Amino acid sequence: MTGLSGLEPFLACAAGRCPACGQGPLFAGFLSVTPRCIACGHDLGASDSGDGPAVFVIMVVGFIAVFGALFTEIAYRPPVWVPLVIWVPVAGILCFALLRPMKGLMIAAHVRNRATGGGSGP
Repeated sequence: MTGLSGLEPFLACAAGRCPACGQGPLFAGFLSVTPRCIACGHDLGASDSGDGPAVFVIMVVGFIAVFGALFTEIAYRPPVWVPLVIWVPVAGILCFALLRPMKGLMIAAHVRNRATGGGSGP
């Protein structure tokens, strides 16, 4: 098993690869994480990104969509339906495009910092 160091685990996870080796797939579905890397055997089931990816995506996409809608409104003064037709689909597409890489980045941070679950067990 070859370990990744520095920025490489974050780049690997953003691309949907294992944070430990950079080879095996990180996701089994769109957002479901594989329990174990098929290339190196790293336990990925213990990595939990929580709600962090959704929060960051909401912040980024909200900024882009609101800025775009306000700019469109101030600069062009279109009818009400035009910004809705433009910016609602843009926001939806951006959310789907950013959610998976953001979840990968959060898992990489989880693995890099050797975080444990948030439970209050013995």
